[in-house]
Amino acid sequence: MNPVLLPLFVAIPMAGAALTIIFRQRPFQLAVLTLVPTLIFAGGGWLLATHQETPVVAHNVGGYVEGIAIPFVSDSFSALMLMVTSLAGGAAIWFMTRTGEIRYRAVPALTLLLLAGVNGALLTGDLFNLFVWVEVMLMPSYALIAVTGTWRRLGVGRMFVLVNLLTSTVLLIGVGMVYGTAGTVNLALLSGAGNHNPVTAAALGIVLLALAVKAGVVPVHGWLPRSYPATSAGIMALFSGLHTKVALVAMYRIVSVTFRDGIPFLGLFTALVVVTMVVGAFSTTASRWLRSALAFQMVAGVGHILIGLVLLTEISLAAGILYMVHHIVTMSALVMSTGAIEHVYGTGRLDYIRGLARRDPVVITVIALGFFSLVGLPPTSGLWGKLALMNAAGAKATAPLINAEGVDTSYVIIAAVILASIGSMLALQQVWRTTAWGAPMETYRPDDESRGRGDAVPLPDTVRIPFSLAAPSVAMMGVSVAMFLGIGLIMPYFQAAAHSLIDVDTYVKVVLGK
Repeated sequence: MNPVLLPLFVAIPMAGAALTIIFRQRPFQLAVLTLVPTLIFAGGGWLLATHQETPVVAHNVGGYVEGIAIPFVSDSFSALMLMVTSLAGGAAIWFMTRTGEIRYRAVPALTLLLLAGVNGALLTGDLFNLFVWVEVMLMPSYALIAVTGTWRRLGVGRMFVLVNLLTSTVLLIGVGMVYGTAGTVNLALLSGAGNHNPVTAAALGIVLLALAVKAGVVPVHGWLPRSYPATSAGIMALFSGLHTKVALVAMYRIVSVTFRDGIPFLGLFTALVVVTMVVGAFSTTASRWLRSALAFQMVAGVGHILIGLVLLTEISLAAGILYMVHHIVTMSALVMSTGAIEHVYGTGRLDYIRGLARRDPVVITVIALGFFSLVGLPPTSGLWGKLALMNAAGAKATAPLINAEGVDTSYVIIAAVILASIGSMLALQQVWRTTAWGAPMETYRPDDESRGRGDAVPLPDTVRIPFSLAAPSVAMMGVSVAMFLGIGLIMPYFQAAAHSLIDVDTYVKVVLGK
């Protein structure tokens, strides 16, 4: 693939956003919303195939000299994440089309702008431009919460805005400090800088702190389970597959390039990762709403994904990337299936939703498989994700010349994964028992054209979740099951993505044109 084409991953969704503002006919907007994620997915696949022979491709926009130019860089890791995020974004758009959210003014344009910011963040090779693309991603997100929200959602949206504005400020301060200590914010020029200069390492730590807040790492995670469930289900599906994962992808890239010999504050980082897994898993038991339970499971998933950086080996990075992809797919399916329940029955409260195993077997099957995946049971991708993480920790523990601290850390991680899985199983079993079984529902809250959701009325037997509304979640859960069945076919791609992170020398040479 010609590197000059890399900026198209940003230009195409931006152009699509402009077209949906100029031409507001609904069929045209739906066509653009379908075409853009499809093109990004295909482009990501093309890049992934290219990287089998060419490990890294890069293009400096504007023809500036190396180190000053705006770099777009792609390797197997970024190409894989382009495919997965476009898949999750496309599924969320499909779901919002079925729920009618996409008809709201400017929602198509805002959604495409969000995708543009995500793609820019995945492909950038510069810390300042990472900040810029994260803001491009966040600005339409603020509007999406308001446009598709109720008055309650507007209040929660205010918290979402304040948290992200604060963390963006911290991120910018950290980027400025990196420039002040290292004289550059180009990642290729910062190769190994975190290990060679303690002041630069501290500045990079501030950047990672801001990204950790955006990802939802404990103890700065409270905003996520409060804000995400308060949005609409379609917006939560969009955010869960894109927002926190962009922060995690950025952490993977920054740590692997700038801390090539390991993170200097490893003890603190390991403790935060372990606590994030366990707190997220067990906090699910306190949830009274379906999507609140899923939000806490998102927090637990963040901890699992960051294990790859704690161990910082090629095996652990491959395991972390596998778990990240699994988590994006699984959470997308679960959020959309619970959103379908809310859309039809008017509520997602656990004490109101009962007996769905008899009433809506398709949706409840998706939820069951999703819970299996979060716990790490077959036939879902979660099994291989958790086994890969524990295998990576075990390999680290038995590696030669490893010090005692590394051995202890490895066993702590294995124990934490098992404990978090038990916590998730107990919490999700409680959610399952309430949602799937119990006495049949007698009332629901149908849409009222004048007031939105009306009062509770008797539930007729004819009211069911239509398959057209459940189809996006069925498709995404099908991807999870396919990952389980085809792990031998897809695992080489995760290993290639991990190798591209470890092979920093090739990354530096291509970006700097050496």
